[in-house]
Amino acid sequence: MSSNRTEPRSIASRLVLLFTFAATLLLSCGLGVFYWIVVRHAFEEDNAVLADKISAIIADLKTGEGPNILREELRAPRGGERAAYWVRVLSAEGRMLTETPGMERVLPANIFPAASGSTSPLGNPRDYHRKGKLFSLVSTVEQSAGRSFVIQVAQDRSEDEEFKKNFGILLAVVLATGVVASAVIAITVTRRGLRPLGEMTRSLERIGPTHLSERVAPTGWPRELQPMAMAFDQMLDRLEDSFTRLSQFSADLAHELRTPVTNIMGEAQVALTRERTPDEYREVIESTIAECERLSGIAENLLFVARADSARDPVERQLFDSRAAVEKIAAFYRTAAEDRHVAIHCTGDGEIYADLVLFERAVSNLVDNALRFTSDGGEIKIEISVRNADVEVAVIDNGSGIASEHLSRVFDRFYRADSSRSSDGAGLGLALVKSIVDLHGGSATIESEVNRGTTVTLTFPKTA
Repeated sequence: MSSNRTEPRSIASRLVLLFTFAATLLLSCGLGVFYWIVVRHAFEEDNAVLADKISAIIADLKTGEGPNILREELRAPRGGERAAYWVRVLSAEGRMLTETPGMERVLPANIFPAASGSTSPLGNPRDYHRKGKLFSLVSTVEQSAGRSFVIQVAQDRSEDEEFKKNFGILLAVVLATGVVASAVIAITVTRRGLRPLGEMTRSLERIGPTHLSERVAPTGWPRELQPMAMAFDQMLDRLEDSFTRLSQFSADLAHELRTPVTNIMGEAQVALTRERTPDEYREVIESTIAECERLSGIAENLLFVARADSARDPVERQLFDSRAAVEKIAAFYRTAAEDRHVAIHCTGDGEIYADLVLFERAVSNLVDNALRFTSDGGEIKIEISVRNADVEVAVIDNGSGIASEHLSRVFDRFYRADSSRSSDGAGLGLALVKSIVDLHGGSATIESEVNRGTTVTLTFPKTA
């Protein structure tokens, strides 16, 4: 089964069609009203003249001479002349008394409307077409000298009909010209109006992986396009930041993987240079296992962070006592801390709505980092506090601290503020902690001073 996909109509064509349709509608209405007013005015003037003519005929009949006075006026038109009016006078019995010569042949008496008894001399005109001509027919009854007369008057309106036709053709030509002109204007205006979009497109086409620093710059664009330009610039900022982070991540990952692989290869190559004792081979194998465990840890942490970044399903949360979970973590690290005379204390209380396993992993990483950088005889505090609808868990140490220029990047993957003191780590601990907090819709902040200690605060919701 095949389906024909129609190409989407462009914005320019839609604007042109809408503008042309609107102009056509307005011109049609305007010219239609103008045509109706002019034609109506012309015919009203004819009716007024016709009424005057009837009134004049009635006045002549009332002079006392009757229809005889009209005979001079009702003479036949000369050659080339056009009779504007045709008049016929009939008796009450219907006998013709006088008429314009030749009127019976052109306008017989039976085609006129019934004589009007209305006080208006015009009565009810009737239009009559004959051989391409238009006549307006009127009949009226008049009393004169004790006698009743039927007056039939026909007005030749052929010129008005021709004017009406020619005027309609003229307006049709004006309408057609106006529609074409509207379409041309619409095309011109639309092209000029959409020109900034083309310029913006060309600006965006210059942007590529090697030119992510290019910007659209919202200034200079029309007001309607400025929000779009700002949105593009913000998107490019995010893309540039992500691309920079990805490049740095790739370099850091290669460096982190190269070190244990190089160690494994070096030790193996040295071991193979000559015969070794079983203990020496055992030492090489143990060292290789340690490096493999380090590689496995890096891979596991990276896999977790990647899954957290692309997580689609919500984490499995539950409501639990944060103090009990923190005491469990502190008890695990107290054995190693006592060997260095480092005290670990827990304070505060509160319920947290989170994934218990992920929560313990995040806090464990913070305690492990604090223990690693706290001098012998130091102290580590785990404080729990309730803030509105959230619970804050702060891990505080009085160790070596972190310089202020590093604080903005300590949550980045593989970033280490002091590589000489973190050679046993891959720089993924805090990145993993932040990923866990982000999964819960919380936040992670850090405060630190050199030789004064570090405070990392995690924010979790306390209820569903």
